[in-house]
Amino acid sequence: MNRLQGKFAWVTGAGTGIGLSGAAALAEAGALVVMSGRRLDVLEREARLIKDKGGQVEVEPLDVTSPQDVQRLVDDIKSRHGKVDILVNNAGLNTQARFWRDQTLEGWNQIIRTNLDGLFYCTNAVLPLMRSRKDGLVINVASWAGVYPSSVVGPAYSGSKHAVVAITETLNREECTNGIRGCVICPAEVNTSIMDLRPEPPSTEIRAKMLQPEDVGRAICWVAEQPPHVCINQVIISPTWNRAFIE
Repeated sequence: MNRLQGKFAWVTGAGTGIGLSGAAALAEAGALVVMSGRRLDVLEREARLIKDKGGQVEVEPLDVTSPQDVQRLVDDIKSRHGKVDILVNNAGLNTQARFWRDQTLEGWNQIIRTNLDGLFYCTNAVLPLMRSRKDGLVINVASWAGVYPSSVVGPAYSGSKHAVVAITETLNREECTNGIRGCVICPAEVNTSIMDLRPEPPSTEIRAKMLQPEDVGRAICWVAEQPPHVCINQVIISPTWNRAFIE
């Protein structure tokens, strides 16, 4: 219960899916977790459930595509807690109109602003706090599609997740001497609400064979539990029954 006692974690996109599972796992391990996301009602509901199980969580509504809002939140965290030990950049999305044949400028911008710009804003805002303490962990949630070409996610999502993988490597290259380490987690299909936005949503039977949010949440917690001298650079997770190998 106390493996992360005394640690402060900030998780974006924490209202549902992978972000929620990661926040719950970190709180269960003893960290104080700030859960941020766009929907305050969802965050508050899920935070109550985590608190009922003994976890310490706070709720901060946030749109990661606004650099001003991100910086305000980090300034508030600094004034109240003085540090960010762990940042989990999980906020991300895809659209139903995702392929070249029907990709819109609006859809492209929406994906890139959330999946890529938002991750940069959050990371850039916490790095000064981490540098000052010579310690910090940034966990970026990318995708199987960020490592292997995928025919189902579209150019914007695939491009953004490939960029997240590369950005994480640059973080380790540039900030390792400051005690800062980055890990990019690349899960294959996960049974989250993002599946509902597929042009052809998978069946209940297929979704049961996918990774579940809790699987990735445990991986996030495992990475966070490593000692400061250990950097888990990349984690690729897939279900045993992997449609990328079958179809």
